[in-house]
Amino acid sequence: MLDSQTVKVLLVDDQPMVGETVRRMLADEADVEFRYCPDPALALDTANEFRPTVILQDLVMPEIDGLQLVRYFRANPSTRQTPLVVLSSKEEPVVKAKAFALGANDYLVKLPDKLEVVARVRYHSRGYINLLERNEAYRQLAETQREMAAELAQAARYVRSLLPAPLTSGPVSIRWKFVPSTQLAGDMFGYHWIDSEHLAIYLLDVSGHGVGSALLAVSAANVISFTGMPDVDMRNPGAVITRLNDMFPMDRQDGKYFTIWYGVYTPTSRTLDYCNAGHPPALLQAAGELCQLTADAPAVGMVPELPYDSQRQTVPEGSRLLVFSDGIFEIEQTNGIMWPFEEFLARMRQELSHDDDLIERHWQFVQQLHGKETLADDFSMLDVRF
Repeated sequence: MLDSQTVKVLLVDDQPMVGETVRRMLADEADVEFRYCPDPALALDTANEFRPTVILQDLVMPEIDGLQLVRYFRANPSTRQTPLVVLSSKEEPVVKAKAFALGANDYLVKLPDKLEVVARVRYHSRGYINLLERNEAYRQLAETQREMAAELAQAARYVRSLLPAPLTSGPVSIRWKFVPSTQLAGDMFGYHWIDSEHLAIYLLDVSGHGVGSALLAVSAANVISFTGMPDVDMRNPGAVITRLNDMFPMDRQDGKYFTIWYGVYTPTSRTLDYCNAGHPPALLQAAGELCQLTADAPAVGMVPELPYDSQRQTVPEGSRLLVFSDGIFEIEQTNGIMWPFEEFLARMRQELSHDDDLIERHWQFVQQLHGKETLADDFSMLDVRF
């Protein structure tokens, strides 16, 4: 990139007297670098090496037509945008019009007063240098955006790698679908056997989107699924949420909080203990009835030192549990109206009567409802069959 203080003038003219005259005009300008090319056949090579901020070019030279040289300068990648001032011995409107049509920026009858030459050289150079600086800024911005996109994509792959494989054997089977609204989502979920008799299932949704939300979601999920919590019985949902609330206060998480539904299923007693902290209610289909597993507790991080309680629900054989984030039902329809929650519940009652892939059907349905492939919020849904 050119030094923003450097003005570089290339003169292409077969008359040495003109070259010397222009050199003297610019000699007192300390920030102006001058290069003279008397041979038009060498003009392009000289320009490519010198990288001028303005080109002064005669229109009448031996061996080459000046207008043709204008074409060459404009076809040459390194001089395509360089300001080009054509020089002529007289005012010729037709020639002037042709020169402008071919890409010349200015026209001078040679040679005008020194003040005018210096003024025009500086004017065109300043505009060209500004253009180069803008293009360089755009290039750096584009490069930064590419690097950020690559880093976000890598982070998104890492987040997705933390999600569990579908559970297909044993007393419980679990399928899921996760579609972030942006590269980095605030939703996170998981399930794992705490021991041979207790299966933990959770789904959390951090406020906002982007890197900060994703980092908090991953941190909370790691605590639940991998590191555990000392002195906390992970089989007790209320105790787990209480400790999470102590660990992640929103005033230490840049104002972010998260909702979470956390449940523990015990196959021997066919019971599901759960705690809901501000999260959409999980839906349990049992014995032909659809039950909402909800609670009135606030989201994690909002109220310090708040104890959370567990709830218990019996789970008959053949029951089915749907755990999800609000992104699967808070859908702005094509008419601009939000999809009512009651209609979502009615649809789930109908869909649960089928034994095929409920989640995929619902994903396709909300895309059509929204009128776009990408939703406004993350789509996370677990289909648990007992």
